[in-house]
Amino acid sequence: MSTAENTLSIFALGGINEIGKNMYALQYANDIVVIDCGSKFPDENLLGVDLIIPDITYLQEHKDKIRALVVTHGHEDHIGGVPYLLKELNIPIYATRLTLGLIEIKLQEHGLQDLAQLFPIHSESDIEFGEIHLTFFKTNHSIPDCLGIAFHTPEGTVVHTGDFKFDLTPVNNQYPDIHKMAKIGSNGVLALLSESTNAERPGFTPSERFVGEHIEEAFMKAHRKIFISTFASNVNRVQQIVNAALKTNRKLALLGRSMVNVVSVAMEQGYLDIPEGMLIEANAINQMDPEKVAILCTGSQGEPMAALARLASGSYRQVEVLPEDTVIIAASPIPGNERNVSRIIDNLFLLGAHVIYGSGSSTGMHVSGHAYQEELKLMLTLMKPKYFIPIHGEFRMLHHHRLLAESVGVKKEHIFIINNGDIVDIHNQVARQTRRIPAGNIYVDGLSIGNVGNIILRDRKQLSEDGMLVIVITLSKTEHKIIAGPDTISRGFIYGRESEDLMKEINQLVVTTITSLQKSNISQWSVLKRDVKEKLGQFLYSRTKRRPMILPIIIEV
Repeated sequence: MSTAENTLSIFALGGINEIGKNMYALQYANDIVVIDCGSKFPDENLLGVDLIIPDITYLQEHKDKIRALVVTHGHEDHIGGVPYLLKELNIPIYATRLTLGLIEIKLQEHGLQDLAQLFPIHSESDIEFGEIHLTFFKTNHSIPDCLGIAFHTPEGTVVHTGDFKFDLTPVNNQYPDIHKMAKIGSNGVLALLSESTNAERPGFTPSERFVGEHIEEAFMKAHRKIFISTFASNVNRVQQIVNAALKTNRKLALLGRSMVNVVSVAMEQGYLDIPEGMLIEANAINQMDPEKVAILCTGSQGEPMAALARLASGSYRQVEVLPEDTVIIAASPIPGNERNVSRIIDNLFLLGAHVIYGSGSSTGMHVSGHAYQEELKLMLTLMKPKYFIPIHGEFRMLHHHRLLAESVGVKKEHIFIINNGDIVDIHNQVARQTRRIPAGNIYVDGLSIGNVGNIILRDRKQLSEDGMLVIVITLSKTEHKIIAGPDTISRGFIYGRESEDLMKEINQLVVTTITSLQKSNISQWSVLKRDVKEKLGQFLYSRTKRRPMILPIIIEV
């Protein structure tokens, strides 16, 4: 698929009509710049899948035109797919120091650290890739070192906001560069791509300082051990937890690999200040007075193998939650994780802990890192775009963001709500959306990437719901008669000892089916297996109203 030489094309490869796996690309002439490469975790319907990453088929087909991957910030939904991208396309990566540090951890896990080309950037960086000229501006989010990007091309300027909010009292003193945003807008913005996560929420996002005050108050009131769980990447929140522990004279232990990794990188890069001697190892917790220790752990989203879930189930070896301990969940569940988080909270209450959870004014333990409606309108007003493409959100969020854009003066016909795979082409200042490229989900399952398709997922779903029945039959090679079996093995369908009569009926039906086929001189394995599956499937459904996976195995001797 080709574009006219002087056409500016904006590609949506991920992050549209979904939360997670953000990936976009911008092309002018023979130059392509990729923006972010995230991942997202599967829901409960994708059995066995570890991770979901974007489909990069189009990028693979045009790899000679790709100049760089530019990353807006270091959250998983923006960097989680980077190692998988580099395995296919070894392209230069540009990001801020903290973001590069987090990417390096991922590359080390995949053995790619020696191959990657990593280049640090900051808000004053100025980069050219062919006819695409990049400048940057500071934004706030729930992780330090976030940038918005302005792409200056002969056709006009395209702005990608990244994830942002307008926090005018940031705890790390990284203020949003409103003046620079206004200057970009005054020079003319052809198209704005702006995140939509909180487009349904009126007002302004509360400042992160609001959370720090409440964490400190909870630490003051706690009587025994304090467990607090938050996003590992929320370095500003971690700093506030460190400050609260320092004020209440508590040592701090870190539980969870991602927490240890992020804290290590943030300290190394100077984004996190933890006094020497404050951090203790997990095995030292039980040796200390409970009033003198706080434990910072992963698992705020209810991940089954994360530290908080194991603490809640009593299966964490080195430390346990005891009655009157305080557990603080300083995060709100991402849509889809509510059930897992609720289960953990219930288990913590059963252990007798004092549990503080919930976001917003109810507890003050969490504020969003994403802009609310008034901030989204402020970004639109600063940029004054001719065209607007809402990104990073589910359809209802994109829809609400479109209404906000219309309310501040963007023409309705100049707003494009697109899907992953859609392309917005701009030629002579006129934008059209008429083309598509391959896009969708690539599933990572262990070491397998992209090999798990709909058929495998359907089989896994069937196995999870109705179980499996294996029928082993031994036939004579010369006479094609049954000389052993059938032996029936049930897994997840029925328990043999309690269903002996049904097992006998199953075996009898298999013998009858094969004998009938042999009398008709049919001995091909494929036909025998097909008929056994068909007859047995009908019989089992009539008796149990379930459809187990049936695997006939025929052995000739």
